[in-house]
Amino acid sequence: MSQRRGGGFRQPPRARPSQSQELASAFQSAAALHQQGRLAEAEAAYRAILKRSPNHFDVLHLLGVIEGQRKNFEAAVRLIGQALKIDPKSAAALSNIGNAFSGLKRHEEALASYDRALAIRSDLAETLNNRGNSLNALYRPEEALASCDRALALKPDFVVALNNRGNALNGLERYEEALASYDRALALQPDYAEALSNRGTALMQLRRYEEAAQDLARLAALDPDYDHVRGRLLHSKMQCCDWDNFDADTARIASDVRSGKGGIMPFYYLPVAQSPADALQCARIWMRDKFPPAPSPLWRGERYRHDRIRLAYLSADFHDHAVAYLIARLFELHDKRRFETIAVSFGPDRAGDMRARLTASFDRFLDVRRKSDREVARMLRDMEVDIAVDLSGFTAGCRPGVLALRPAPLQVHYLGYPGTMGAPYVDYILADRWLVGADDEQHYTEKVVLLPDSYQANDPTRRIGARTPSRAEMGLPETGFVFCSFNSSYKITPPVFDIWMRLLRQVEGSALWLLEGNDAVIRNLRREAEKRGIGPQRLVFAPRTSVEDHLARHRCADLFLDTVPYNAHTTASDALWAELPIVTCLGSTFPGRVAASLLHAVGLPELVTSSLAEYEALALALARDGNRLAAIKASLAERRETCPLFDADRFRRHIESAYQAMWERQQRGEPPARFAVAPFTAP
Repeated sequence: MSQRRGGGFRQPPRARPSQSQELASAFQSAAALHQQGRLAEAEAAYRAILKRSPNHFDVLHLLGVIEGQRKNFEAAVRLIGQALKIDPKSAAALSNIGNAFSGLKRHEEALASYDRALAIRSDLAETLNNRGNSLNALYRPEEALASCDRALALKPDFVVALNNRGNALNGLERYEEALASYDRALALQPDYAEALSNRGTALMQLRRYEEAAQDLARLAALDPDYDHVRGRLLHSKMQCCDWDNFDADTARIASDVRSGKGGIMPFYYLPVAQSPADALQCARIWMRDKFPPAPSPLWRGERYRHDRIRLAYLSADFHDHAVAYLIARLFELHDKRRFETIAVSFGPDRAGDMRARLTASFDRFLDVRRKSDREVARMLRDMEVDIAVDLSGFTAGCRPGVLALRPAPLQVHYLGYPGTMGAPYVDYILADRWLVGADDEQHYTEKVVLLPDSYQANDPTRRIGARTPSRAEMGLPETGFVFCSFNSSYKITPPVFDIWMRLLRQVEGSALWLLEGNDAVIRNLRREAEKRGIGPQRLVFAPRTSVEDHLARHRCADLFLDTVPYNAHTTASDALWAELPIVTCLGSTFPGRVAASLLHAVGLPELVTSSLAEYEALALALARDGNRLAAIKASLAERRETCPLFDADRFRRHIESAYQAMWERQQRGEPPARFAVAPFTAP
């Protein structure tokens, strides 16, 4: 076993008294080969001994260790299990079978084995560390931290335990302390790739993307093939608008995805994916490697007979989050006569108005942060959930491993991640005709359900601050045209930024208003502006503020400029709700078509362009024609209260019709199939 799991032996076991001298000598020779890493020769020597002594404990145990070193974990479990039948109180064998279970991601069994080993010998630092690994994998970070601390008390310079201690602190959202633990590990072993990787993760959680990029660049230099390091490095750089080697980096990742190598998390790929086929390939690789279907699904074809359809929403974002802002009203409006609604929360329990509102809107609200994927899946199966709706996809805090266990007859993907999950166990994706055309459905492993207006839920009860700040308060010019784009910095790409700079050059006295993001964003974008001949003072950055105040300050802008290939999503709804028009460009992938979907649903299809050249021309025309832009704003203001995009009850009827149709097909024994929901017509 690798050092990370702590399962390898350090000294050849001594011959047992009952062994003949010849057999003992043969075993010592085999063990010496094993210690030298000559696994094939050691295995042959062990098997020769086994022919003479079929119940040789040490040989069975160490043959299992060899299989574990080869990552043949099933064989390791079988062989070490045979050894434990001979000597069930061997702490070493119990530790090593725990490592094999861990390799199979059977973490509950691994934990039980480590606990049995530690009951025999409590001073096994490697076993305590590996126990912490299993507890981390089971979403029990408090216990993981305690186990790693016990290991470090025995062995203070144990770099693997320092790394795993950092992982436990990450799980507890104690990111600064996690950094300190990784720093201690790296001080002892500067080339420790896993600690570098995890330190980068903690820095990303702290939004210290520039530092994260530095760590990930070191890691890529150390081990270019380390698990999705290039993708994480690209994303960290994009969070900083650091476009050095942008074209080469994106081309390399696209090549890796198309060749089947992967190398990037699907969410990080969306801002640069050039086609739905590429997005599908990336998702398939990720799910194949990280979350394959369980060999024994929990749901096995039963048909439940409930008075109401049991509908579970799974998310890490049931708190102050963009997804919650969009969907909260839907949860409140669900027809409780027909649907029993259950929230399954993977994310933090952050007290506040949104958390309280969400908790009150469900029949049951379950906080499952500290439960393993299997425990959550078993809970869904025991509750006989009819439809499980995943709202996270591949975003922060996601738990695809729950759906991989197939706990529900129908498993649906919606809203949080704009694209296919690439998994055979997700039955449906909710979309609309603007997002997924007939020719695109081949690029989705799910069956596509088309909602009539827009796929996006919205909340028309969201309050906009009553007071409109002055432009001076926002740092904007009192006169002159204000272009605005409040999208996240990672969505800004060089071709779009080139257009924005040309617009500033052509519209005298204009300014570009962006979200502050982080210090590196401000520094890098102002430098990029200067490269294009635009004074850096013409880029103005808005600090983070409350949702109500953020919506109110939209009134200081004249026109929202969208990004592509990843559009504004919640951000687009914010702008339209605040009566700020958006110019968008229709992309080739799901995330690049969302703004078009929203603009059609709000009755402004004329603001959707089909190329970057058209996008630039339209934005320039609107900036130069005040009457035309004023007419668009007046139309938006007039339609805002009645358009389909902000008609939450109309949307509720449509999505419930989709759920009902899925459920009826399943009740009839029919497989999932593509369908379109008919628009609601008032009686």
